[in-house]
Amino acid sequence: MKLAVVERGPDAPEPRRRPPIVLLHGLFGRARNLGYFQRRLAVGRRTLAIDLRNHGDSPHGQMDYTSMAFDLLETLAEHDALPATLVGHSMGGKAAMTLALTRPEAVASLLVADIPPARTGHGTFSLAEDMMRVRFPPYLNRTAADALLQPVITDADVRNLMLQNLRLGENPGWVIGLAEIVQSMTNIEGWPYIPEGHRYDGPTLFLAGERSPYIRPEDHPAMQRLFPHHRFEVIEQAGHWLHVENPARFLQLLGEFTEAFP
Repeated sequence: MKLAVVERGPDAPEPRRRPPIVLLHGLFGRARNLGYFQRRLAVGRRTLAIDLRNHGDSPHGQMDYTSMAFDLLETLAEHDALPATLVGHSMGGKAAMTLALTRPEAVASLLVADIPPARTGHGTFSLAEDMMRVRFPPYLNRTAADALLQPVITDADVRNLMLQNLRLGENPGWVIGLAEIVQSMTNIEGWPYIPEGHRYDGPTLFLAGERSPYIRPEDHPAMQRLFPHHRFEVIEQAGHWLHVENPARFLQLLGEFTEAFP
């Protein structure tokens, strides 16, 4: 499946060609959610922000991480963007890890934001089901849409991101593949089978939100086994949406990593 791509930069010719930086959103996100970081990285690097399947402007279909990793490989090959530095948040991080473990030659370096190589969840299934139950009026503007979603998505920052998944005006509704997401939620919350011996030896940075429950102490052995050259950093004053809650620190660590391992 070929995915929708937003490409930016570099603003000036690079003295040497470096791997492009590929930004991958989490569940219910889309490429343009990462525009703040893409614009800053694009000053000196080629960048591609991607809508994963069932999100943004990409096609819809059943989801599992093996398929999503192949989507990335096919899309990046079409854009002559291999090997690439992958930066993935949550679901995007799992897709990036799967590609790195199964096709390591395609990944120059890897940054994974607040997700381990393990089964996770923490309420996303119930949130998706609640979203399916939202009943839309014949017409909806942004103010009314915010009020409509508030009982389902209480956090204002997350709700602002989710509003980008709505079609406003007449005949409003979800533009994401919400039915396919709900049907695939077991796969999204899970972790694919990785054959024994597979690992990614490239530079890897795991970032965790200080208040996030996603990366647990028991996940660290798998992180070490699969990504033996990884580093682990905690972003203070942030939960799972660490790039939204502490964007300055996230940008600092992202910039340092992509410059240290071009």
